[in-house]
Amino acid sequence: MPSLPEPSPDAKTHSQQVQNHLRAEIAAQGGWISFARYMELTLYAPGLGYYAAGAAKFGPAGDFTTAPEQSTLFGRCVARQVAQVLRETGGNILEAGAGSGKLACDLLLELEKLDTLPAHYFILELSGELRARQHATLATHTPHLLNKVQWLNQLPQTFSGIVLGNEVLDAMPAHLVVRKDGAWLERGVSANQAGFSWQDRPIAGNALLQAVQMLDVPGGYLTEINLAAPAFISSLAERLQRGVLLLIDYGFPRAEYYHPQRSQGTLMCHYRHFAHGEPFYWPGLQDITAHVDFSAIAEAGVDHGCELLGFTTQANFLINCGITDLLSEVSPEDPARYLPLANQAQYLLSPAEMGELFKVIALGKGIEITLMGFTKGDQRHRL
Repeated sequence: MPSLPEPSPDAKTHSQQVQNHLRAEIAAQGGWISFARYMELTLYAPGLGYYAAGAAKFGPAGDFTTAPEQSTLFGRCVARQVAQVLRETGGNILEAGAGSGKLACDLLLELEKLDTLPAHYFILELSGELRARQHATLATHTPHLLNKVQWLNQLPQTFSGIVLGNEVLDAMPAHLVVRKDGAWLERGVSANQAGFSWQDRPIAGNALLQAVQMLDVPGGYLTEINLAAPAFISSLAERLQRGVLLLIDYGFPRAEYYHPQRSQGTLMCHYRHFAHGEPFYWPGLQDITAHVDFSAIAEAGVDHGCELLGFTTQANFLINCGITDLLSEVSPEDPARYLPLANQAQYLLSPAEMGELFKVIALGKGIEITLMGFTKGDQRHRL
């Protein structure tokens, strides 16, 4: 990958440790592991994986920029939706995978303005390194609200309120499958002297086999099947007593995800703000993602007792939650303040940026009101 920035010597050493770990796993499994396992290890292996080690990941100094890092407008809009749910349920907030902690900061500060602070803001975060970053971010920007924040190692047995997940599902390990000569194969990873290579094998798992048998696609079709994301939604739905699951991510309804023309899948890697399709490039130093099948997410929630409350684009959601009102709080006659905010809003809303590719889905129990984020442009029919 000569077009990508060269890692530092320390980063290369770390990646070599990750590669050694991968080779040991592949050898232990008889010379082959699923891509889902490869993705799991490169992203989450304790002390080694991309999200478990110490390199910067979010913002200009990292590998990609999320919406909360891009603008406080995002968190302030989400806070308005959160406030509506908290007033309805009297519950708490649970954020899954809080990244740098920026969204938590923006939410808490805006909820304080709206006089709807919850008793607790729970963060489900398995990475000790990210927990430390989140704590530092919150201690710096919201020290007076830090006592409301509590980190969790696992999901609570029951929960009421709102569960948030911003760009969480796309980083969950996905299987790769390919259709050849009328049969489905699973594309996995083997090791050789030069590094890692692809190797296809017959599908062994029943859940994966059932998932691919639902697809009607041409020969040579390569795609992802994410079993982890629906399983995660199922667990959340089972534990939710009353409230909303609100997930924001990039992806498509199933008919678009598995469109015949999308014949090479959606797998994408992010390294120092370069997007590319080579997951074997310096394992452990880059993010690996796949788009979300929102139909599968909706089905998992509904099958476990939730109601589908809304599905729309990020642009529609933010407009419904008042992003233009927030922008109007700053006068255009103050260009030093207004122009940066206007540019940030454009990035969040533009179809060419985040506005259309990113979607927002809401699943809930015991919610009788219409969620404000879906009052216009609701696209549940597409699922």
